[in-house]
Amino acid sequence: MTAIATPANTTAVAAVKAKAPLATKIGRGLSTAVVLFLLMDATMHTLHPVFVEQAFQQAGFPVHLAVLIGLLELGCLVLYVIPKTAMLGAILQTAYLGGAFCSNLRIEAPLFSTLLFPVYVAILVWAGLYLRNAAVRAALGVDILAKRR
Repeated sequence: MTAIATPANTTAVAAVKAKAPLATKIGRGLSTAVVLFLLMDATMHTLHPVFVEQAFQQAGFPVHLAVLIGLLELGCLVLYVIPKTAMLGAILQTAYLGGAFCSNLRIEAPLFSTLLFPVYVAILVWAGLYLRNAAVRAALGVDILAKRR
C-alpha cells in the first residue's frame, strides 16, 4: 500500500524535521553539563569516599548525612530532567545549592573558587532551563528571545 502525500501530512513531516532553535540547543547543552556535574556530585555523596568524609568533617557535618544529601540532590535532579517538573526541579536545586553556599560561608571558604561555586552552578541551572523552555520564559515574564516586531 502506498501513502498519498497530502498537505497535512507534508506539514506534519516538515514540523518534525524542523531543527530546534539555537537557543534551545544551547539550553539543552548547558542543562546536560549541569546535570552531569550534579550527578557526579550526588554519586560522590552517596558513595562518600575519603575526600567527601574529610570535607564533611571540615564543614562540621556528620559523615553519615552524606548519603542523605546525595539522595536529596538526586531527587532534585530527577525533577529537573523531567520536562513537566523541570521548573520545580530548578527551584529545589537552587535551594539545595543555597544550602551549599551557606555551609561554605560558615567555614569562611575562599570567595570566588569555593564560596560562590554553588551560585555559578545555580545560574547555569536556570540559564539552561530558560533557554530550552519557552514556558519558563513565559512564566518568568521575561523573554529576551522573543522576536521583535
